[in-house]
Amino acid sequence: MTDVLRNMISRRAFLGQTGYGVGAAALGSMLARDEGHPLSPSKPRPKARRVIHLCMAGGPSHLEGFDWKPELRRMHGQDMPESFTKGQPIAQLQGQKLRCLGPQYDFSRHGQSGQQISDAFPKMARLADDICIVRSMFTEQINHDPAHTFMNTGTAISGRPSMGSWVLYGLGAETEDLPGFVVLSSVGKGGQAQPISARQWHSGFLPGRYQGVRFHSIGDPVHYVGRPPGVDDASQRQVLDAIRDLDLLQQGAGANPEIATRIAQYEMGYRMHTSVPELTDLSDEPQEVLDLYGTRGGDGTFASNCLLARRLAERGVRFIQLYHRAWDHHGNIRGGFAISAKEVDQATYALVTDLKRRGLLEDTLIIYGGEFGRTPMGQGSGRDHHIKGFSLWLAGAGIRGGFSYGATDELGYHAVQDRVHVNDLHATMLHLLGVNHERLTYRYRGRDFRLTDVAGQVVRPILA
Repeated sequence: MTDVLRNMISRRAFLGQTGYGVGAAALGSMLARDEGHPLSPSKPRPKARRVIHLCMAGGPSHLEGFDWKPELRRMHGQDMPESFTKGQPIAQLQGQKLRCLGPQYDFSRHGQSGQQISDAFPKMARLADDICIVRSMFTEQINHDPAHTFMNTGTAISGRPSMGSWVLYGLGAETEDLPGFVVLSSVGKGGQAQPISARQWHSGFLPGRYQGVRFHSIGDPVHYVGRPPGVDDASQRQVLDAIRDLDLLQQGAGANPEIATRIAQYEMGYRMHTSVPELTDLSDEPQEVLDLYGTRGGDGTFASNCLLARRLAERGVRFIQLYHRAWDHHGNIRGGFAISAKEVDQATYALVTDLKRRGLLEDTLIIYGGEFGRTPMGQGSGRDHHIKGFSLWLAGAGIRGGFSYGATDELGYHAVQDRVHVNDLHATMLHLLGVNHERLTYRYRGRDFRLTDVAGQVVRPILA
């Protein structure tokens, strides 16, 4: 930096930019040593260091997946009892004749735990003793986009920070060479592929540095990650230094977190010229590992993204989110569900197995599920959206494996036993990361906001 620029930066600007830069970098050590800090890890040390969220976008049916209902099969084709549905929110079936649609797959018991899992998931069923199936989830939004917003942010109000952004804000990143929050997506062929808005991984009113970064699943994960012809490291470094100096000059007029974010992101982009090619170079992966996942990588599939997720976890990425868009089965749920399940079954099993044998599962929290479930009533040969009861599972750091929690009624309509709200899921996730969800707050427009808003309870029975 030139002497002129250095002299033009005020003390206030210096304190501001170091507050955003050095403060963020030092947060991890602060949490480790300052037991009075609001975000101090609980004792003993936090179980989880990172989260991998496997989002089955479109609303996978719990009735074909993880919630066996023999009574619903018995009542197949009969009128749905009005006592279940009267006054209840129904999406596209409103005003139609409601008839029971029995489960389209048999269920079997697996592992020493004997957990019941659909025969549509033969490989995922091998994880029965590693996963905790929560069969009593419920949410508040019945259409895809607001339901994804609710699952990601804990509210249906757009513009709030996503859970990945909250985690990154609270704990900081463990890597300087890759973003701390990475998003990958794939598109299946088994159902309608509903669009996923980028606001699902947005930082909202948190500083922009906490926003998720979407990596592309085919080709280079990040556009322009390679330097153009004629540009070497020294010349690029010179340009970045000049831009940084200009940003610091602007910062001199008053501390602005977005200017600090801009400086940090330029530096991150510079480092990613090396880290991203190394991340996606699978030449060091044995053939056995590629066969385990069922991919050679870089093909845009969910399997490829799962392998990349493991490599991101190894490199210290804090929050990894994988969307698979294939689960909206308003028709032909038997055939469509089979296709969607096959697209994710092997790779999900491979990811958990691979993390486990590398010693990473013990401090990685995996969440598998969608934004809502499907109705026990048929929509022709399919099922409609359903928010009153659905299933997901968790595995890894601090989770009680081989355990089923909660239940829906005999037809799979209402969560009736040990009900778990989305805010409870978020509170439990943060607890496993060593954060008290009531103390992870950010003041915005005169109010202290948090991921769980004014609700949320840690679901302690599912903890190991």
